[in-house]
Amino acid sequence: MSDALKHECGIAFIRLLKPLEYYKEKYGTAFYGVNKMYLMMEKQHNRGQDGAGFASIKLDTHPGERYISRVRSNAQQPIQDIFAQINERINQELIENPEYADDVALQKRHIPYIGEVLLGHVRYGTFGKNSVESVHPFLRQNNWMHRNLILAGNFNMTNVTELFDNLIRIGQHPKEKADTITIMEKIGNFLDDAVAKKYKQLKAEGYSKTECSPLIAERLNVGKILKRAGKNFDGGYAMVGMLGHGDAFVFRDPAGIRPAYYYQDDEVVVVASERPVIQTVFNVDFDKVKELDPGHAIITKKSGKVKIEKILEPTERKACSFERIYFSRGSDAEIYQERKTLGKLLMPKVLETINYDTKNSVFSYIPNTAESSFFGMIESVEDYLNKRKTKAIIEGKNLSEEQVTEILKERPRIEKIAIKDAKLRTFITEDSSRDDLVEHVYDVTYGVIKKTDNIVIIDDSIVRGTTLKKSIIRMLDRLHPKRIVVVSSAPQIRYPDCYGIDMANLEGLVAFRAMLSLLKENNKYHLIEEVYNKCKSQLELKDKQVKNFVKDLYDQFTDDEISARIAVLISDDTIKAEVHTIFQSVENLNKACPKNLGDWYFTGNYPTPGGNRVVNRAFINFFEGNNQRAY
Repeated sequence: MSDALKHECGIAFIRLLKPLEYYKEKYGTAFYGVNKMYLMMEKQHNRGQDGAGFASIKLDTHPGERYISRVRSNAQQPIQDIFAQINERINQELIENPEYADDVALQKRHIPYIGEVLLGHVRYGTFGKNSVESVHPFLRQNNWMHRNLILAGNFNMTNVTELFDNLIRIGQHPKEKADTITIMEKIGNFLDDAVAKKYKQLKAEGYSKTECSPLIAERLNVGKILKRAGKNFDGGYAMVGMLGHGDAFVFRDPAGIRPAYYYQDDEVVVVASERPVIQTVFNVDFDKVKELDPGHAIITKKSGKVKIEKILEPTERKACSFERIYFSRGSDAEIYQERKTLGKLLMPKVLETINYDTKNSVFSYIPNTAESSFFGMIESVEDYLNKRKTKAIIEGKNLSEEQVTEILKERPRIEKIAIKDAKLRTFITEDSSRDDLVEHVYDVTYGVIKKTDNIVIIDDSIVRGTTLKKSIIRMLDRLHPKRIVVVSSAPQIRYPDCYGIDMANLEGLVAFRAMLSLLKENNKYHLIEEVYNKCKSQLELKDKQVKNFVKDLYDQFTDDEISARIAVLISDDTIKAEVHTIFQSVENLNKACPKNLGDWYFTGNYPTPGGNRVVNRAFINFFEGNNQRAY
């Protein structure tokens, strides 16, 4: 994606099902869980994290012994910073206490971070301050072991105000109005209630206060707590929670918007946001890693018992298609094939745009995440050329060996045209000279383009169009091609996201600006105020009654008309080449990614009721000139 976006967070959870001595004997270290967690977090840092956190819980500790450890960082390389701190502390303890080296019991008792229940999180802040206080996991502390709650998640809630107000109504005083804090306090409230009820029941059965504690851990119904807490959640989420005594859960939203995969054997239970992470770190086959069903939770008890439980009734599956197009690791077997298919499905439109002139067309891609789609596109070009060659040979009469050879020689022209200069990426300067720097973030390969050539360059998606306009198009035009065709493996991004990706403002989307431009040109700009009034009229309605009226504006024009206007917006009078944009159709997107039909970015069909409220609020903010978030 030439326009960089911050993505939702990555989660990692490990529950060791054997005593630590087992891992020491089999793998040579009691730090097996910590080492695996480091690898899992590193394998999920490919999206440009701005924070990371780690927490662990030790089972069966004695009163007075520390059983929860947590470390968080918002350093430039937060994962490395976290584990440098962990290693420093562990090494310090081993140097000062050499008797710990071969005694796992002493290590567990005295060295922090070693535990049986571990949680990792990599943060991609969509908004808010990038302070360490904003970094997961969050900790809700209590002297009652069972009431300690550690929470981390990959989520955004559209109705955080409603959830926050509910907490106030029951007498709480949350320290911050943020979705993570609100969700933690919501779950924590029902956790407190469940623990209090279990304690009361056990006392009535004749148990002493001391005897109650282990029995509460045994009898606590985590699934019931999640059902009570989660019934009003509106958003996309995969959240991990750990209770102080050792119970833990991973809970996924009913529409399956946010991803969660798990693996279990007799040694571990593992959960992560991406399947290849588990495959690589634990060396297991594709089919051994399962997807957690929407609306379900994987719950691990302190005893080691593991179960999958339905918490909320699943709705229509709307797993995020953007995950498949761009954010997830392309090494996943399914995702790799899906991305190639996206490229293949674009080729008919590409061939039409270049007038089927493959001899005078150079194919390339930008950025690296578009490589898989590029492979699919080239396979499709090769299929087209092979059919053309076959036809030419069959229909040709008395072709010489040289003529046949000449026909067979034709193949797609593939070049590495645009190259990102990583050295310029983090340089900060004043606005007056920023455009000149942005223009040089990408470099181009000279000497491979003729004045009669088309440059066809595929991107995984086009969001704002800023980098295309200020950098890529200008750089490609220096090669003096006849035509520049920018191809997006994703459809036009028309609507904001409210489930974890930082696309909250409509006016930032180039498709929205293209639609506005067309409204002005066609004397239809009065429709803007009409839609604004419709959006305003819905402010007091319940979420389920709210409709997405922004769709009415896009319906005034065809997809091709908006694509053509986007081509105008990403170029200017200084560009000599013809500029064209080609976008994936929603129909082909769903064909390529049949299991992930969450396409609200492109269609405005939000998977939860709160989505329509968010898009209307975003439009109201646009009309009124408010630079506020819509949720």
